[in-house]
Amino acid sequence: MLAPVRRTVRLRLDFGYDGSAFFGWARQPGFRTVQGLLEPALATVLRLAMPPFVTIAGRTDAGVHARGQVAHVDLPTATGVELKLDDLVRRLNGVLAVDVRVRAVSLAPQGFHARFAALSRRYSYRIADGWLDPLRRHDTLTHPHLLNLDAMNAAAKNLLGVHDFAAYCRRRVGATTLRALLELEWVRDDAGVAVARVVADAFCHSMVRSLVGALIEVGDGRRDVGWPAVVLNGRDRAAAARVAAARGLTLEEVCYPPDAELFARTLQTRRRRDDRAAELTGTGD
Repeated sequence: MLAPVRRTVRLRLDFGYDGSAFFGWARQPGFRTVQGLLEPALATVLRLAMPPFVTIAGRTDAGVHARGQVAHVDLPTATGVELKLDDLVRRLNGVLAVDVRVRAVSLAPQGFHARFAALSRRYSYRIADGWLDPLRRHDTLTHPHLLNLDAMNAAAKNLLGVHDFAAYCRRRVGATTLRALLELEWVRDDAGVAVARVVADAFCHSMVRSLVGALIEVGDGRRDVGWPAVVLNGRDRAAAARVAAARGLTLEEVCYPPDAELFARTLQTRRRRDDRAAELTGTGD
C-alpha cells in the first residue's frame, strides 16, 4: 500500500516583539495585535489566498513583550515553503513592522505542537526601584521605594509547586487554573534593577503579573511574607493585590523535550488539561 501523500507542512517560528504598541497577541477586530500582523504577513510572502492560522506557545496580554516566543503554522506543501526557509525569514521581516522580528523558521519535527508540546515557559519581570535607564523605560516598571528582595524571595518560595492559582488568574470559561510553578526568584542585575525569573509548565491569564503585584506589596513592607500564600490558598481573586503593569513582563523562553518525546508530551499535556478541567467542573470520575 502506498503511503498517504502529505498535503501540509508544519513550520516552527521563533520570534519576538516589543508589546508596547500591541493589544496583546490574539487577533481582535479594530485593534493592533501580533497575530493580526503575523498571519497576513505570511499570506503576503507566500501568496496565499487567506492568512494561515498560527498556533502560539503562550498568549501575551496587551503591552507584554516577547523575546523567545514560539509558534507553529501548517501550510500547503504546494507552496514549496520548506525549500526556502532562510529566504522566508528575510521576506517576513521585510513586510512586518519593526516591533515584530522573526529570528528563525524551521521544519517542525514529527509531533511538534507549539503549545501542547512545551515543557515550560520562562518569563522575566523588571522593576527599577532606583535609577532607570531611559532606554529601558518600555520594558521596566518603576517603583518609588526600595524593595526588599529577601522578603520577596521568602514569600515566593511558599508559592512554588502545583496549586490552583485561581486567586492570581483572570478566569476564562472552561479553563483550569491549576499550574505547576517551578521557579520564582528575584535578583538585581548589574544596573541594580530587580529582575524576577518566573518558570511554570504554563501560565493562566495575568498570572505572572498578579504574582508580581503581590510580591511588590511584600517587598515594600505593606504585607508580611506569608500573605501571598494565604491569598493563594483562599482561591479568591478579590483578595489579591493589584496586577502589576504589563510593560515590565517579557516572555523569554519556551522549552521543549527532545524530538523523540514531542508527540508523547503533546498527548500528556492534552490529557492533563482535560483531567484538570474535569476536576474543577465536577465532570470527572
